[in-house]
Amino acid sequence: MTLTQYSDGRQETRVENYTKFWQKDLGKEGEADNQNRVESYTDVVNGYYDGATELYEYGWAQSFHFSRFYKGEAFAASLARHEHYLSAQMGLRPGMRVLDVGCGVGGPAREIARFADVNIVGLNNNDFQIQRARRYTKKAGLENQVSFAKGDFMKLSEQFGENSFDAVYAIEATVHAPTWEGVYGEIMKVLKPGGVFGVYEWCMTDTWNPSIPAHKELAHAIEFGNGIPEMRPQKQAREAMVKVGFSIEHEEDLADRPDEVPWYYPLEGDIWKAQTAWDCFTVWRMSWSGKLVSHTAIKFMEILGLLPKGTYDVGESLKVAADALVKGGQTKLFTPMYLAICRKPAFSES
Repeated sequence: MTLTQYSDGRQETRVENYTKFWQKDLGKEGEADNQNRVESYTDVVNGYYDGATELYEYGWAQSFHFSRFYKGEAFAASLARHEHYLSAQMGLRPGMRVLDVGCGVGGPAREIARFADVNIVGLNNNDFQIQRARRYTKKAGLENQVSFAKGDFMKLSEQFGENSFDAVYAIEATVHAPTWEGVYGEIMKVLKPGGVFGVYEWCMTDTWNPSIPAHKELAHAIEFGNGIPEMRPQKQAREAMVKVGFSIEHEEDLADRPDEVPWYYPLEGDIWKAQTAWDCFTVWRMSWSGKLVSHTAIKFMEILGLLPKGTYDVGESLKVAADALVKGGQTKLFTPMYLAICRKPAFSES
């Protein structure tokens, strides 16, 4: 098979192969399918983001994450507040050297750099996203404060060395790791003694029961629609943090707060729920008509060779994602914002 490598870093073959990591009938997913994705996590994640990144930017923002909403709060303001809240909970201070694990196209890194006046290194294993992150950061005039490096978050200490950062954060990114113990352990290594780790983690909540077929199928739909090798329960994230040596100073599932406006409302595609007039367009893009327009355009652009083959199929997986995430939010079986603030011991026990 010929490998088509685009100048922007995307690889057509891995976009085409993305959906092949799942059974066509998600109800027939088995342990062997899970294991294959976990072992091939780099191909799964890169295939997904080669195809989905521009769709994310068009349909969402340059910050690829969810957030809580106050009544009447604009979509962009909510995203920024979610980033500011993490920064404040972590106690970030001017001059700190901070690592963003799984930085996307750098939206949160730029926002947090401005808000907390810290120096951020964004880590990403996807060439396409890194190119875009650097371009957006230069345009924002932050290239001396925010930089980006290509690398595997399962090998942080090899790339940066131990005790290299004052703080590390991850926003809805480490769910892509093959194991939480592995990625959290690497974060522990690169943190300086006494350093802080803050995370918004994607989890199935502790009420999720994999022995219930409907629960298991919901998890597989979230995986398929979001480039995730394997969804895991919240208690497993908590256990992994403690196992690698972190002290958890604060933890909370922010999605469990009794908000009048739910975090998943933009995915419902109901423009009458838009909190501001400007947000009507954002919400419309997730409606049936908005999806029809965008996905028809994607299909024609793929036929014309303007997008890698397989982009349309990745786009179709995003439809599955939207439905599954809304259902997961409504049933309280899934959260995209399990917040944990963890501390590395100031002194080695040895």
